[in-house]
Amino acid sequence: MRRQDRAVTDPEKIQAVIDACEVCRLGFQDGRGVYVVPVNFGHVMEDGRHVFYFHGAAEGRKVDLVRRNGWAGIELDTGYRLQGAEAACGYTAAFQSVIGEGPIRVVETAEEKRRGLAAIMRQSTGRGDWTFPDGAVDAVCVLRLEAEELSCKEHL
Repeated sequence: MRRQDRAVTDPEKIQAVIDACEVCRLGFQDGRGVYVVPVNFGHVMEDGRHVFYFHGAAEGRKVDLVRRNGWAGIELDTGYRLQGAEAACGYTAAFQSVIGEGPIRVVETAEEKRRGLAAIMRQSTGRGDWTFPDGAVDAVCVLRLEAEELSCKEHL
């Protein structure tokens, strides 16, 4: 990260930034360029590592790239606010963001799918008491990304 003065390194603060985010942008490299898609997400910590879950259809470009590449990048941000100035070059923006990358895979077991879906619903609603019918779990595709690299930055 070029701007070390904006780096957030405290794990509790990083968690708070992730908790405040509503959408994750999931990015893949494919043969034509870069494919970025905004997705709902869930986040958990496992053995000190940031794990992100996503859900969607079992077919399509996103899942094809997961299976083909097995690697993706993520971007989350919150609190964007333009800060004005007298001169155009004085304008800046307030924000908090998280950037990461790591291996991504399709979740195969119903148990882990349920954990991922629960994390997504907790991120979206703040509630953790959801149940998921077997048919819905069987039909949905859940993706898991374990961030090998993750950085958090803020300019408030």
